[in-house]
Amino acid sequence: MTRLAVTGLAWLAASLILAGGAAAQPGGEADDVVVVTGTRSGEAADATILPVTRIDAETRLQTSAHHPSELLARVPGVRLHRGNGAEHLTAIRSPVLTGGAGAGAFLFLEDGIPLRAAGFANVNGLFEALTGSSGGVEVVRGPGSALQGSNGLHGVVNFLTPSPAETADGFEAELGSFGRRRGRMVIARPGDTVSALFSVAGQHEDGWRDAAGLDRVEALVRIDGETPRFDWRATAALVNLQQETAGFVRGPDAYRDLDLARSNDDPEAFRDAQALRLALTLNGQADARTHWQVTPYARANEMDFLMHFVPSEALEESGHSSVGVLGSITRQTGWGEWVLGADVEASTGTLRETQSRPTIFSFIQGEHYDYAVDSALAALYGQGQWSLSDALRLQAGLRLERIRYDYDNRLADDIVGRYQRVADRGDAYDLVLPHLGISWQIGPSSHLVTRLARGARAPQTAELYRLQPGQVTDGIEPETLDSFEVGYRRAGVRLDWSLTAFAMQKRNVFFRDADGFNVTGGKTRHHGLELALEWQASTTVTLNLAGSWARHLYDFDQPVTTASETIRAGAEIDTAPQWLWNARARWQPTARFSGELEWSHMGRYFTDAGNLHTYGGHDLVHLRARYQWREDVEVFASVRNLLDTRYAERADFAFGSDRYFPGEERGVNIGVRVGF
Repeated sequence: MTRLAVTGLAWLAASLILAGGAAAQPGGEADDVVVVTGTRSGEAADATILPVTRIDAETRLQTSAHHPSELLARVPGVRLHRGNGAEHLTAIRSPVLTGGAGAGAFLFLEDGIPLRAAGFANVNGLFEALTGSSGGVEVVRGPGSALQGSNGLHGVVNFLTPSPAETADGFEAELGSFGRRRGRMVIARPGDTVSALFSVAGQHEDGWRDAAGLDRVEALVRIDGETPRFDWRATAALVNLQQETAGFVRGPDAYRDLDLARSNDDPEAFRDAQALRLALTLNGQADARTHWQVTPYARANEMDFLMHFVPSEALEESGHSSVGVLGSITRQTGWGEWVLGADVEASTGTLRETQSRPTIFSFIQGEHYDYAVDSALAALYGQGQWSLSDALRLQAGLRLERIRYDYDNRLADDIVGRYQRVADRGDAYDLVLPHLGISWQIGPSSHLVTRLARGARAPQTAELYRLQPGQVTDGIEPETLDSFEVGYRRAGVRLDWSLTAFAMQKRNVFFRDADGFNVTGGKTRHHGLELALEWQASTTVTLNLAGSWARHLYDFDQPVTTASETIRAGAEIDTAPQWLWNARARWQPTARFSGELEWSHMGRYFTDAGNLHTYGGHDLVHLRARYQWREDVEVFASVRNLLDTRYAERADFAFGSDRYFPGEERGVNIGVRVGF
């Protein structure tokens, strides 16, 4: 076990001992849906100007999700392509983004604090989230508010830790196909002035593909307290991941061949990662109208990853640690409220890449990269909300953010094979992030909302300093995305629904083309419609629908030597399905039994930038059921991919061949919950 994991377990154990002194009381739940991602102070979900969806803890129990993709598919315009184990690629009002673009395009938070520092994002970033222990998830589609900074480009995902005062003790265990075993335990101790919670969750799977097992453990301690002058919340989270990794299968429709789909050409590939996060949030009242909040935090993560998808099969060893503070003051006025805040953070990251196998082509045996980067972030922001009338509200915000990197190359400044080691240097980037929104209540339960916003991401350190010959760091600018949207929301007694239209333009798009060169001035366009609906069809049946239609287009030309990867303005971006649907029917004939049937649709998409090859899409059906056997004992079961459909989680065309991450065949799980 690594030093990071040992340190984290020691902190968790000490916190649990402190938690033991609080007296036990039963938990409860709030009736109103409140979201906190846009303001940190909370506001009603149906009135917020941000396009935010909340997935509560009850939905997580209903889903019994093995992977965050199962939860986030319930949000319109959102889809995760699941890789092997905990791996994933994300789409939120976007194509499914890969590499550095995918790493920095989405901001993943825990209680409003980024899981990673801005320049050290990971394309599989949600494997570090508390997916099994969270008290809810909030998803913002498109740029966030002034409170969120770099990486909040296409969307924000905020995992919320559960409140000790509103969470019951419980235990659950689950067994299933492909050697799956999953368990979770929660101990909550609500008290008059101090409440505490300890949660630990673990999962194991042998893998439905060869040599593709997974072991993942997460632990959370949260302690809430009250004093005469302020309230406080302390959290500690630890995630440990060990997985074997299966790569692509190749050939036309290779995913349809079950023997081929189960195979793994890279049985030695693996990903081992640990993440530790500590935070202390202090809340107080300066006077009757003024509220302040200060949150110091620290994080550390490290990962060893065998890069099985390139001929070198090099070992990547990376990690970074950070300390930071979030601070804000919120003032209530006669016309609304305003908030002023500042965020500061200092981080140190390292990356080392080593090839042990003999030299092949330009993939040279030995050390490729070994560098460290010190990063500093400072941000100021202001956001105000004005009630122009009883029905009309205006929200405006502005965030100014500066990110600086100081890079230290630990190897010779030269070119070795296909690897260019940049000389020591410093780089700084300034982000200006405005947003403006209006909410108009046009009826007792209807709102019309419109919003203009800009999102941005600073270049990632791996994009700047992990170069190939012919590439340069100079000229790489922050990506910006300008978004306009208009939406209608209606909340009724039996029917809630919303419809949102959006149009976005992204500039300074950075990626590496099929020839291996940096593209620094790309442009893309995005527009679409999103629908969310919940209908209480009868006293026993509830229907939910989350769907989107969108087009994601290149807005520039980029010729390359491979015709299938030549970019033309107006062409569809690869891996950008126009249609995404998720529909669920929930049946609860008695207070003790409920069942859910889910249909998930992935539309057709192009698998190359030249729009010469396609994946036809797929439809999946899942079945879930819960039965309250006794007052505090529940039995649950699920059948994923009920119709045993042959499909691809991800399809791609590269190196002259169709490539697929094959989708999992039908799997059955059954489990029991005690408490909760």
